[in-house]
Amino acid sequence: MDRKRLVILGSTGSVGRQTLDIVRAFPDAFDVVGLCAGKNLDLFKDQVDEFNPRYINTVASLGIHNGASQIPAEEIASLPEVDIVMGATVGCAGMGPALAAIDAGKTLALANKEVIVMAGEVLVRRASESGATILPVDSEPSAIWQCLEGEETPPAKFIITASGGAFRDRTWESLHDVTPAEALKHPTWTMGAKITVDSASLMNKAFEVIETRWLFDIPYEQIDVLIHRQSIIHSMVEFVDGTVKAHLGPTDMRHPIQYALFYPARYENPTLPRFDPVKTGSLTFEAMDPSLYPCFELTLDYAKRGGTWSAVLAGADEAAVSLFLDGRIRFTEIPDVVASTLAAHSPIMEHSIEDAIQAAAWATEHTLAQHSAGATI
Repeated sequence: MDRKRLVILGSTGSVGRQTLDIVRAFPDAFDVVGLCAGKNLDLFKDQVDEFNPRYINTVASLGIHNGASQIPAEEIASLPEVDIVMGATVGCAGMGPALAAIDAGKTLALANKEVIVMAGEVLVRRASESGATILPVDSEPSAIWQCLEGEETPPAKFIITASGGAFRDRTWESLHDVTPAEALKHPTWTMGAKITVDSASLMNKAFEVIETRWLFDIPYEQIDVLIHRQSIIHSMVEFVDGTVKAHLGPTDMRHPIQYALFYPARYENPTLPRFDPVKTGSLTFEAMDPSLYPCFELTLDYAKRGGTWSAVLAGADEAAVSLFLDGRIRFTEIPDVVASTLAAHSPIMEHSIEDAIQAAAWATEHTLAQHSAGATI
C-alpha cells in the first residue's frame, strides 16, 4: 500500500495516542509528517523521538528537536505534502488547525466534537468549496457513516446510543455533592476527562446530535437518542422500508480511527479487540429520562436556534467542565452555569467561522470570569 502522509493534531491526548497505536501496527502505511500537542511535553518528546516528524507544534517551545521544525499548527495541517489530518485536539482550540486543513482541501479525520458544534454548517460548506473531505472519527457518527456506506436511498432516522454516563442510576437531586473523581468513572469507555464529564451530564450526546445534523445533512427531528448500557451498538440507521442497520463493536476508539485512516479499505489488525456476542450477552435499550440530564435539552434547544448559539454552548461547556474539575462549581451547577452564559449572549444569526470562534472564546472567558472569585468547593 502507498504510505499516507499523516498529521496528528492533539497527539498526546487519548485519541492522538490511539492514532499512533494504529501507526505502530502498520509501520509501512504511514509517514508521520507532523505532530501537534499541548502541555504533556515529556510524552510529546517521546513521540517525536519515535516517529521522527518533520514538523512539530506544542505550547512549550522546543525549537528544533530531533531535526523537526516547530511551526504553527495551522501551517502543519495545511502543508502541501500532507494527505490526511487527524483532528484529535480537545475542545474549541481544535478549530483553527481543522479549518486550515479544510481550506487546504485535505482529508480531515475529525474526532473533535466541538469543531462541528461551533460551526458545523459553515465548515461543511467550506469543505465543499475547497474539495476537502471530513471523515467522522467520533464513535457514534463513525457508526452512522459506516451504516450508510453502499446505501442509495436516504435514511429515515438515525438512532444514537448513550451509556448514560457515570450517574445513570441516580436522580439529578442526588448528585449535589458528587466529586470529579466520581464523574470520571465512566461505566464502559476510557476517555479523556472533559468528554467523560460531558458523558455524565449527557452534554456529549447533545453535541453528537449536532454533529450528526451537519455531517449527514439530516434534520434534528430525524435523530433519536436512547440509553444502551452496554455501549456495544454505537449507532443505528433506519431506512424508509423499516430496515434498521446497527454498528456493533468493542468500546475501543482504535476501530473508528483505523477505519478513517484507511478508508475505503479495511485491514486486519490483530492488536484490536474483537466483538464476542456470546461473552457480551444481552443488549438492552431504554428511553432517555430528560429529568436526569438537563444539559441535553438545554443544548439542543439553543443549537436549533442557529447562529452563534452553538459556538457559545461549546465555549461555555468547556469552561463549566473545567470549573467543575477544579472544584469551583458543583456537577449539578453545570447546566445553570452554561445557561447563564447563554442568557448573556447576543447572537449573530448570519455568522462566519470567525464569528463562531470569537463567540466560543467569549463564552469561555465570560463563564470563567463569573466564577473567578468563587471559593473552592
